[in-house]
Amino acid sequence: MSRSLVFVAAALFFWGIGEGMFLNFVPIYLGSQFMLGEQQIGFVLGAFGFFMAVTHIPGGYLADRIGRRPLLFTAWIMGFFSMLVMGVSTRLPFYLAGVFIYGLTAFVSSPLSSYVTAARGKWAVGTALAFISASFNSGMALGPLAGGWIGEHYGLQVSYLSAAGVFFFSMMFIALIEKQPIDRHDPGEPPIGLWSNRSYVSFILVVAFAVFAMYISQPLTPNFLKDVRGLSLSDTGLVFSMGALGNALLTLLVSRFAPRRGFMLAQLSVIFFALCIWLGSGLPIFMLGYFLLGGFRAARPMAQAQARDLVHESQMGLAYGTLETGNAIIFILAPPLAGFIFEKDPFAIYPLAVVLIVISIFISRVFGPRKNAVVTS
Repeated sequence: MSRSLVFVAAALFFWGIGEGMFLNFVPIYLGSQFMLGEQQIGFVLGAFGFFMAVTHIPGGYLADRIGRRPLLFTAWIMGFFSMLVMGVSTRLPFYLAGVFIYGLTAFVSSPLSSYVTAARGKWAVGTALAFISASFNSGMALGPLAGGWIGEHYGLQVSYLSAAGVFFFSMMFIALIEKQPIDRHDPGEPPIGLWSNRSYVSFILVVAFAVFAMYISQPLTPNFLKDVRGLSLSDTGLVFSMGALGNALLTLLVSRFAPRRGFMLAQLSVIFFALCIWLGSGLPIFMLGYFLLGGFRAARPMAQAQARDLVHESQMGLAYGTLETGNAIIFILAPPLAGFIFEKDPFAIYPLAVVLIVISIFISRVFGPRKNAVVTS
């Protein structure tokens, strides 16, 4: 393992702690502090998804053109600043400004993935991406415990300020990573353009549907657990921590399989999450459900590993960015729809998710890329 990969893993571990301290509690905070209804919360989360979506392609493009390290450090600074804004805000517009600035840090996804891919050494792409994802999610397993406890005893606003401190510590690690050379293609033999690459474009559609199917039940599940199931903030934090632990462990487990098969197994895991929340009762079942939700995060490096095989090295950042944009569009559309369904019947979203994921697994099996159809450098 390279020195830089160690620093990236450490930075993401602490970033995961900081993000875990606040992100899952945002829907609850919007409802309790600013008195928003579920559908209004859904629109806020949809807007958050919009700010994420608009960043991925520019982030991937710039990573291919100016390098990855400057973009990583910029994202860490923005994340720290956004946490301070949320932590000191007592009025909704200022709080939302902090939330949306944090959404803009999503541009880091493509430079980070391409940085890790280039720094992986002898590791397979899926293994390296899964390791980094597991580092982040290990931190996310600790963050909700701390955030829930602090929120219950001192108020959720204090959780934001505490998370800002953790983000600052994370930023110190990311500053230590090394620069990487910029990948170039042979001017005389340029690779096929991304939008002319039929295998890559069709795979974006496959992944987008899978993300929609897996995500539709997630945005308002924190409110479902609190308002319908009656969990306290501490219990909710425990559930979120179990979810983050599932993210870390299932990401490592799924990475043991070929990316195509791992992608389908990850989706299967999210089916059981929906069933646990829908039909289960009691804290242990909800914790199990959130542990199995780790399949949602585990699917991401499996999708990226498949996408990497379909493009040239010099297109890696843009390819990851385009893939993330397709995913992020789902984060815009799904929360308002989930809020609408939640207000009609808070239970209905879970059987809908099960049906959609079953369809998605079938689509992934039939239309997902096969190893003998790759387009490499």
